[in-house]
Amino acid sequence: MRINVVTLFPEFFRGPLGLSIPARAAAAGLVAYRMVQLRDFAHDRHHTVDDYPFGGGAGMVLKPAPFFEAAESIAAPGSDRPAGPIVLMSARGARFSHEHAVRLSLQQEVTFLCGHYKDVDQRVAEHLATEEMSLGDFVLSGGEFAALAMIDAVVRLLPGAMSDHESASTDSHYEGELSPPSYTRPAEYRGMKVPDVLLSGDHARIAAWRREQAQRLTRERRPDLVARAGDS
Repeated sequence: MRINVVTLFPEFFRGPLGLSIPARAAAAGLVAYRMVQLRDFAHDRHHTVDDYPFGGGAGMVLKPAPFFEAAESIAAPGSDRPAGPIVLMSARGARFSHEHAVRLSLQQEVTFLCGHYKDVDQRVAEHLATEEMSLGDFVLSGGEFAALAMIDAVVRLLPGAMSDHESASTDSHYEGELSPPSYTRPAEYRGMKVPDVLLSGDHARIAAWRREQAQRLTRERRPDLVARAGDS
């Protein structure tokens, strides 16, 4: 898999992607990361990529041309854009979910476009990006934070990226609900005890307890997931 990131801050990604699962996946040849500096596609001597919004208003807007030219620079010969999904980080986008991560993990190539400042020119969203995505109902300093979270969510799903696939398959949201609580040694710490059922050795009882806990937590904390399951 190839992951491209168009950004004003390529260095933002180098540390995190050089650690843990993203790094191991790259070392194993499962994924290759390419950072593209947006300012490389600005043609004035100051490498200006933003300007005032038409119609007035506060903040600066990233110009369309650097994004289009950056995409062209990483496209295959004969194409004007990279293959696969081109995802624009946007507070107006669909909320990123486990289902999005699964879909993107099945692609051969994914490109993330990271905005900054007030906004990105709408022509990037309409004529370059294939979709817009957001981490949630809040605003970040830049698209880099959201893109990094999405990249990690995608890469850990690649076959072979995790040494323990069963661990990933029991994560929250994998089956549309939250995961049950986890405990480890010691069995008692400062008077706080692990539930007896987990120490019983009865695997059927343990599995039933975990199912009940997952369902309870999902009902209490994420009723939207319960409602979504009921609608499907």
